[in-house]
Amino acid sequence: MSVRIWERARIATMEGGEYGLVEDGAIVAGGESIEWVGPSRELPPEWRDRAASVEDCGGALVTPGLIDCHTHLVYGGHRANEFELRLKGATYEDIARGGGGIISTVRATREASETQLLEQAEPRLKALMAEGVTTIEIKTGYGLALEHERKCLRVARALGERHPVDVRTTFLGAHAVPPEFSGRADDYVAEVIRMLRDLHGEGLVDAVDAFCERIAFTPTHTRQVFEAAQALGVPVKLHAEQLSDSGGAQLAAAFGALSCDHLEWLGEEGARAMAQAGTVAVLLPGAFYFLRETRVPPVDLLRRHGVPIAVSTDCNPGSSPCTSLLLMLNMACTLFRLTPAEALAGATRHAARALGLADRGVLAAGRRADFVLWDVSHPAQLAYAFGANPCRQVVHKGQPL
Repeated sequence: MSVRIWERARIATMEGGEYGLVEDGAIVAGGESIEWVGPSRELPPEWRDRAASVEDCGGALVTPGLIDCHTHLVYGGHRANEFELRLKGATYEDIARGGGGIISTVRATREASETQLLEQAEPRLKALMAEGVTTIEIKTGYGLALEHERKCLRVARALGERHPVDVRTTFLGAHAVPPEFSGRADDYVAEVIRMLRDLHGEGLVDAVDAFCERIAFTPTHTRQVFEAAQALGVPVKLHAEQLSDSGGAQLAAAFGALSCDHLEWLGEEGARAMAQAGTVAVLLPGAFYFLRETRVPPVDLLRRHGVPIAVSTDCNPGSSPCTSLLLMLNMACTLFRLTPAEALAGATRHAARALGLADRGVLAAGRRADFVLWDVSHPAQLAYAFGANPCRQVVHKGQPL
């Protein structure tokens, strides 16, 4: 087997220490996997003898490929009008109760064809990929009917087939109650469970999510959806404690959830439950910023309980129309007071864990050869300079892009 070598790099392996830095390091990739990582001077000669190519990185920083573990990338239309309304004093809940919010995007998404949704989503995906994203999660939740949820999942799968990026799909049928089920949330939850069974049978669902909140679904509804997912062997995630402490984190942890996301109102009991379950806390500073929230997620509480912290864009039309994961690293530091090392771990090692992917997120032998070369000298610079994109090269499955 021939291999590719990248040498004379400063490698942030994200294993051990803050960044797991290897000065003047080398990476050997064979096929889709990393074969060896370490100081260039220790590179075994046999790897060099088998190298199809050797790239001199000239001291560039190398990190694992970035992972955007919470997005709603596939949707129709936009909600710039609601942005204006919020600036005039309306709250997110006011807009939702007035027929806007998620439901307005549902209308636009239902009206769009599969081709139109694909064309609208591709520029968003390309913007993220240009900043070193090699794995992305895409949630549904804007179809809220079988044919439209299927359409969105098919588009998400197509994005992964058309572009050199791994796409993980999450079924978020329990995102909002659609108009045709107004006042009948119980009936709609039963429909969500039917949709889940069909879509899972078609191989379109990698995980299941729900929005457990006073403007969305109750803990009882959420439990019903999670029980259906558990019966199918599908992992679960949860939009939890964004607007209030509903006990969603404890509920999700009881099902061994991969992640709980948002968490501005998370309490001690929820953090303890997440720690015991190994559930990742996914922080979404873009939504916090865009909605002008004032309650910061309890980062110190998460640290104290040893809960892994991930960071993501939450790319969506209503609360975080953002396609820059690097900007989210900066916001996680400036708004939530994460350290740059915590923020980068949140977009690599812990983001992989939030998706249940043990084969990536760090640079080590046997892991996926997904990594990025950056024109910076220190990993803290990735969170430091907002609006900058120092990405030089992306390597996905061992192939330079």
